[in-house]
Amino acid sequence: MVYFQFVFAAITLILIAGALLGRMNFHAWMIFVPLWLTFSYTITAYSIWCPTGWLAKKGIIDYSGGYVIHLSSGVAGFTAAFWVGPRANKDRERFPPNNILLMLAGAGLLWMGWTGFNGGDPYTVSVDASLAVLNTHVCTATSLLVWLLLDIMFFGKPSVIGAIQGMITGLVCITPAAGVVQGWAAIIMGILSGSIPWYTMMVLHKKISFLKHVDDTMAIFHTHAIAGSLGGILTGIFAEPKLCRIFYLVPDFHDNRAGAGFKQLGVQLLGILFVVFVNVIMTSIICVLIRLVVPLRLSEEELSTGDDAIHGEEAYALWGDGENADQEIPHSTKSGGAGGQVEMA
Repeated sequence: MVYFQFVFAAITLILIAGALLGRMNFHAWMIFVPLWLTFSYTITAYSIWCPTGWLAKKGIIDYSGGYVIHLSSGVAGFTAAFWVGPRANKDRERFPPNNILLMLAGAGLLWMGWTGFNGGDPYTVSVDASLAVLNTHVCTATSLLVWLLLDIMFFGKPSVIGAIQGMITGLVCITPAAGVVQGWAAIIMGILSGSIPWYTMMVLHKKISFLKHVDDTMAIFHTHAIAGSLGGILTGIFAEPKLCRIFYLVPDFHDNRAGAGFKQLGVQLLGILFVVFVNVIMTSIICVLIRLVVPLRLSEEELSTGDDAIHGEEAYALWGDGENADQEIPHSTKSGGAGGQVEMA
């Protein structure tokens, strides 16, 4: 159990890093990790997942971390990106993927790993765990296809990046509901997770000046904060009381009355507000305190040089780019012989 929870905590911080890639001072990041884990993540995780947490007592449903992991990382990453500042202009204007095949391999591993992410939450082999795994893949596949269809309809061509974004939003959206909704609900959640985050990322992001101002490198806000909030709300709508009783082991976990459903939806919305509030406030305080000790942001020289300036090594060394010392290549021309042979060294 300790290991399982530590992995969730680590994943959340890795997601935050996705919003800060390319410009955060590594020393500042090393300070940020334990501070944020202690004073932000722990608060939300305890409040929602611990049986004595105040939101848990109210009956909030977060099956596998839609709030604790994805909403918190999306909000915290966006907030930290605001304080750290944007990447260099040239990196913001053009940021193509380094290797689409490796990206696909990573996406496949992520999708496969989510089987354990959601399927492991009952802590036992059970019908509930099986349902969580099935719903995870159904929702994700639906979301991926919807995202691709929207790309084709509005941009004329499908893309690997778009497919992966749709995959991620589907995974995130189903996470708070995986073992407590029926299969048909997972399909509806996939349709919405493939379309609403698509709209916020591809349309709204380009229209709202504040969203454009904050440099969220990997669009963590849309794929995790928006999709996580969407999943939490839809969980309140589609959660099946019988399945909730199986997972939470609470015999009186609501019923099918409309009043109980509206009450559950209210609790889900309250959870969203709480997670957003805690992460905006605590992340801002931590960033402000850190910059009193070390710079949050890399210097302009380090930004232009890249990994070699920060770590003394190249991330992707192609054709000698990773060599640290310049090597002189002598050039000489020597003619001779009947054919006027030319040798170049």
